[in-house]
Amino acid sequence: MNQLRAWVRRALWDVVPRDHRQDPDGLRRRQWVTAGFVVLGAVVLGFSLRIDPGSDWFYPATLGLAAVWAVGALASGPLHLGRIAFRAGLARPVVTPIVLGLGLAAVFVAGAFLVRTIDALDGLEGQVVKVVDYADQGSMLLLVVITAVNGVAEELFFRGAAYAAITRHPVLWTTLAYGVATAATGNVMLAFAAVLLGLLVGLERRASGGILAPILTHCTWSLTMLFALPAVFA
Repeated sequence: MNQLRAWVRRALWDVVPRDHRQDPDGLRRRQWVTAGFVVLGAVVLGFSLRIDPGSDWFYPATLGLAAVWAVGALASGPLHLGRIAFRAGLARPVVTPIVLGLGLAAVFVAGAFLVRTIDALDGLEGQVVKVVDYADQGSMLLLVVITAVNGVAEELFFRGAAYAAITRHPVLWTTLAYGVATAATGNVMLAFAAVLLGLLVGLERRASGGILAPILTHCTWSLTMLFALPAVFA
């Protein structure tokens, strides 16, 4: 139990030393760029998830959204990969964020079974099924690539650019921003998932000082859900 507690603290709580400070002009520029791309990304996201499953426009719209997040992140200023405590020193986080992503996916799969089996939650089931519909249409290989690309791009922006642009309580505000941007889809369940995922990867960003851990957790979670949810609601 003590080892598990120490592992969680290293992954999500213990802040490793680093010096990623920006000068005031660079910080202001990052803040303006980030704010503009948050608005643009919310619009594109809302459009992409309102496209009918199987539509020829789904793939271009989704990749366009990834481009918005990635361009916004790279235009905002420098980004860092980050490190976590490992043995007597520091190391790039790889295994730990993947395990966390799998754990979060397991929680969501359990929640999906609950939603499916309780009649009072039929409305929520409908919103989950709407997301699942996208996995039942078109090329699964292409969906895997798009899911991974979007996961990377979202973390580059929200836990990279946006996190660095916020000087106070960045975990809270980036989680809320990610949730609000996702809420543009009109899907309550998707927005709820975004808040929980955003909180987890925000804590990883705070602890490690970089975007590598959030990227790996996000991609692990989203790819697992891509295959797991259709099986649950088959």
